[in-house]
Amino acid sequence: MGVTRDFFIALSKNQLLNSGAKKWGLKLGAGKVVAGTDIDSMMKSVKELNSIGISATIDNLGEFVYSREEATAAKENILHTIEAIQANGVNAHMSIKLTQIGLDVDYDFCLENMREIAQAAANYDIFINLDMEDYAHLQQTLDLLFELRKDYPNIGTVIQAYLYRSEKDLDHLKDVRLRLVKGAYKEIPDVSLQSKQDIDANYLKLIKLRLQEKAFTSIATHDHHIINDVKKFVEENDIPRDRFEFQMLYGFRTEMQKELADEGYAFTTYVPFGEDWYGYYMRRLAERPQNINLALRSMVSK
Repeated sequence: MGVTRDFFIALSKNQLLNSGAKKWGLKLGAGKVVAGTDIDSMMKSVKELNSIGISATIDNLGEFVYSREEATAAKENILHTIEAIQANGVNAHMSIKLTQIGLDVDYDFCLENMREIAQAAANYDIFINLDMEDYAHLQQTLDLLFELRKDYPNIGTVIQAYLYRSEKDLDHLKDVRLRLVKGAYKEIPDVSLQSKQDIDANYLKLIKLRLQEKAFTSIATHDHHIINDVKKFVEENDIPRDRFEFQMLYGFRTEMQKELADEGYAFTTYVPFGEDWYGYYMRRLAERPQNINLALRSMVSK
């Protein structure tokens, strides 16, 4: 399992394959987990989710951005998406990776891009979530978050449970809307837990700590054991349901997503879209190698 995961993580970082994938369209089963390559197709998916009581957090996919031109183009795409959320009247917000809008180009340049995005979102009362990337970008992401929140309280971020520092980070983010995840990147043992058992235990610990704070929390997991533990915890501790939500990825455990929404839990689906789907899809295969069957079936059917 570990070898398979490492293989797909390595593929996700291959810039040549990523560039080629933009020309393929949604191939290799990616159409099952990516909501189209353009805003119109993505909006159709979001409206379908809204119709069954599910909100969306939209990710305009982007990878390997190392130039100002690419980052500016990505920013414009995000601004168009924010306008589309408003124009279509959908229940949705944005998730953004800072490397997509220039964090690896220049910190101040990225900050200015984010200010423009944050202002556009604030105009329509749309929340912006700063996706957390690998450990190398973590502190910069938090620094930028705190800087932005001086003017824009409509911005939050993500805490990854496999990192040793995450419990301490929670202490500094008590007033910030957060998404809690287990963590999807491959990190060294010096900074992160390595075993599934340890990660799961720490994830549940962080969720319980966080749910006792007043700021809104998104619990992002497909693990029904974790979900059941959370349900029991909130009931036993009289935690109101408007203080948290469950989140899952688009195309995964869709029946459970609807079941949780039907049970009255706030629910949001992470909806990725765009031509730059390749790296995202490879990381999903790395997380859940059983999804390789999606790719195999797709190739056989072509």
